[in-house]
Amino acid sequence: MDKNYYKDYYKLERKHWWFVAREKIIIDTFERFSDKKTGLKILNVGCATGRSTEYLSQYGDVTSVEYNEDCCIFLREELKMPVLNASATDLPLESNTYDWVCSFDVVEHIEDHYKAVEEMARVVKPGGYVFLTVPAFMDLWSKHDLINHHFRRYKMDELKNLFTPELNGDIIFKTYFNSILFPLIWIFRKISRLITKDLEYDSLDSDFDDPDKNKLKGFIFYYIFYFEKFLLRKVTFPFGVSAMIIWRKS
Repeated sequence: MDKNYYKDYYKLERKHWWFVAREKIIIDTFERFSDKKTGLKILNVGCATGRSTEYLSQYGDVTSVEYNEDCCIFLREELKMPVLNASATDLPLESNTYDWVCSFDVVEHIEDHYKAVEEMARVVKPGGYVFLTVPAFMDLWSKHDLINHHFRRYKMDELKNLFTPELNGDIIFKTYFNSILFPLIWIFRKISRLITKDLEYDSLDSDFDDPDKNKLKGFIFYYIFYFEKFLLRKVTFPFGVSAMIIWRKS
């Protein structure tokens, strides 16, 4: 995350339509696959400005890990939230410890994403789960990915392949999501790439606009995205702006 961007990210995580709808979908999916609803031991890898830790805490004790030192300082000083400043590729945690390891839109930021997933699989208990979400399809690559320091976007096969046979487990759920808005976002990203292709990095902005502006647009987009929560209980999508996967350790 860009050093000058993460403070704005605090508000985005809690008020922007994309984050709020994604949160509802993540929670619903988590509850559908969790063996228990309380008393869980959860690791949240890449907690950013803390919203994912807040909503995961309703299910048990959450250990938060964040690589960005500025985010860690913010979490400790402003939110009084304990957090480990560590890399996902070298988790300072014991093996076979957690019921769930969650990492929401994080591994795309990590160059050695295989090592990061290997570490998550190491620290989860046998019978426990690793739950990932990621941005999908390199065809959607834009200034948004640059400002957020992404290395890549994923097709489902690429995401599945992070869980190698040596990790000893099985993928129990996978789907794309944010699929209804996919055509509109695809068009927007294509236009964005044409406009910004010759611009310097410092002049780029994220797609996430101020949630306090144009509230009607946010309201409409939120409910379109949020509606997928109910569809995902019955179907999986063959395409989308994002992808999710749940892996269970044997």
